[in-house]
Amino acid sequence: MTHQEKSSQIRREINLSYQQLKGMYPILKSQNSIGMALFALAILAIVVVSIAWFRAVVPTWLMIVSNAFFMGVLHEIEHDLIHWLYFKRQKAIHHFMLFSVWILRPLTVNPWIRRTLHHHHKFSGTLHDVEERSVTNGEQWSIKRLLTTPDVVLGGLFRLHRMFNDMDSEVKNGNLKLETSSKLKRIMFLSIVPVTIFAHVILYFFFADLLFGWLSEVFELDLSFPHYVNNMLISLHGIIYVILLPNLLRQFCLHFITSNMHYFGDVEAGNVIEQTQVLTVWWTFPMQLFCFFFGWTHSIHHFVVNETFYVRHIGRKKAQEILRKYGVRFNDLGTFRRANRFRELSNKEV
Repeated sequence: MTHQEKSSQIRREINLSYQQLKGMYPILKSQNSIGMALFALAILAIVVVSIAWFRAVVPTWLMIVSNAFFMGVLHEIEHDLIHWLYFKRQKAIHHFMLFSVWILRPLTVNPWIRRTLHHHHKFSGTLHDVEERSVTNGEQWSIKRLLTTPDVVLGGLFRLHRMFNDMDSEVKNGNLKLETSSKLKRIMFLSIVPVTIFAHVILYFFFADLLFGWLSEVFELDLSFPHYVNNMLISLHGIIYVILLPNLLRQFCLHFITSNMHYFGDVEAGNVIEQTQVLTVWWTFPMQLFCFFFGWTHSIHHFVVNETFYVRHIGRKKAQEILRKYGVRFNDLGTFRRANRFRELSNKEV
């Protein structure tokens, strides 16, 4: 079978398994209601735990962990919304949900702009898959990659020059239209202005302040920010702990999983089987927890795009059996050594 025939068969069999699942549990057909219920439940959980933290009922670490988990649920809902899976005809509700999941996850890019950027399935594994490359996909593993994994602002700047050069090469080689390249470059910048940049800058100041405090204590130095910066950090204390730190944890986990389950650079054009692997290895479980087990199910999404995340999770075992049967890789840990290439790196690429 060709890869196109295998992909078509995978889609057919997974869609059939979803139809059978919805036949057994008709409530799963209530897409809008379930999406709204999960959306409201996640936000309610974040609010309740945050209030409990403000009242010193729960410790800081537990609040951060809990909020990060439910923000992972909101990420899945946002991804479904980007694919117009909830309230497509009720635009006001749809956009309210999209705004809410974004503002509670302000380290991420603007979802409306991301929707125009979401060529990911078409370009997956190529030099111009800007979504995955923006989160370190395709880079050799190093301390730099580890530290910049969650950072789409300064970390993104480190990657920008190479990405733009690669897109220019793709245009010259005829693999990418000039207008598409220009649009991708423009949108990459617009997607982080101003909310994402502002949220990252607050965290930069926060961690710099912690570093100054540690250096001052250990080496008896007098390092501190001007009083107006300290006042800003004090006034933003609640937002930093309730929103930004849980998101930093969630974003690191998501970016680590997604950048290593997607292949890059040598994927055969249009071959969906080579685009991703299923990542379920035991030591990734703590990270999977904060991105709602993205590594377990995202490969399924590449074959069946217009299905909700909760159906994908409920039906994942059958879908994974189908993926395995047709050659999708599982737990290919060599990806860390190969800089996420599908095949072994040549000497020229190392």
